[in-house]
This record gives sequence, structure tokens and C-alpha cells, in this order.
Amino acid sequence: MPFTHAQIHSLPRVLSAPRFATYLAEKDGDKEAALELYLWNLKLSAAFFVPLQICEVSIRNSVVSAIELTYGANWPWEKGFEISLRNPPHGYSPRRNLIELRKLPTSGKIVAELKFVFWEKVMTRGHDGAIWNAHFRSAFPHADPRKTIQELRAECHDSLFKIRDLRNRIAHHEPIFRRSIQQEYDRIHKLVAWVDVTAATWLDTVQSVLSLNAQRP
Repeated sequence: MPFTHAQIHSLPRVLSAPRFATYLAEKDGDKEAALELYLWNLKLSAAFFVPLQICEVSIRNSVVSAIELTYGANWPWEKGFEISLRNPPHGYSPRRNLIELRKLPTSGKIVAELKFVFWEKVMTRGHDGAIWNAHFRSAFPHADPRKTIQELRAECHDSLFKIRDLRNRIAHHEPIFRRSIQQEYDRIHKLVAWVDVTAATWLDTVQSVLSLNAQRP
């Protein structure tokens, strides 16, 4: 649907000049074309929440299964797991994140409230000895059997970092149109498939990211 003259006049001001400038530059100063790109970016960002949610839930459940095999069902309160988590004085601390949530009554409620970055930090090599050397392949049974556990764990960590960056850009209403959308989706799909191939196939049927990607203005 084409934009009206009033919309072409008002929307760039409502969106703010600095934010709209990115789209305007991409379309060589054409306001209507820039608005079309903005709308497409908006729809694409919304569509990504389906694969992002499925990915986050499947990853955190798989990581929790490996943690439970190592530290038991009450792992959020286990001192050994607590001290295994990094606790930098500045920035995000997975240890503080966990401790702050111990007021919640069950491990399930804690899992639901832990930040996405927590699961990324558990995928670091510091947890290889306690968790991943023994339990990576049970947590991710469909990961490439030709690669070592250390290679797979590092790949998972790198993928989670990039997926979280995409998630954060979307959450902060930033443009994602300059990214490789196919590559972003493939990265999410890969991790879901590592957990369960059927779930990854189902994801392909419910997502709308790829069809929207083909409609880029």
C-alpha cells in the first residue's frame, strides 16, 4: 500500500531524523522508498521473534539438562555451580544473575528469568571439564559428530553471541536490513536442529522471515 502525502511528510519526523537517516541514505534520499524499507524492516524484526523464541527456549532447556546431570536438580542453589560461574566486577555477571534470582521458589522459575546471555556464558570453555566434555552430546544430540566437543561448544558459543546481538538490535528497534537475513536465520535453525531435527523442520513451517526477506523493497 503506497504512503499518502501526509504520511510521507509526518512519519520521518515521528521516527526522528537520526533514526530515519539510515533508511534515507540507503534509498538515496527518496523518502517514500525509505519509508517502504523502514516498514519492511519493522515487519522482518517482528517475524524474527518466532525463531528467536524457539531457539532461546530450546537452547536453555538443553543447557539446563546438562547442568542437572552435573550438579543435580537443585543446581541453582549448588555452591559448586555458583563458583564455576564468572563474576566480573563490571558488566554482566552470570554468578550475580543467578544469585539475585534465588529468591524465586523453583529452579523452573529461575530458568525462565535468567538472561539469554547467561546461557551463552555457560557455553564457555571454563565449563568444559565439569559439564560439556561429559554431556554436550546428550544436550545437543544432532550436532555434527565429525567435530570435537570443544569445536562444537565453541561454535555454539559464537552462534549464541551473534543470535543475542540480533535479538538486542531488534529489541532496541535498530535496523537489521544490512545483515544477511538468510545467514541469521540459518544460524538460529542450526542450533534448534542440534537439539531436535523435528523441531527445526517445524520452525521452517511456522516462520515468515524467509518469505519477507524475498520481499525486500
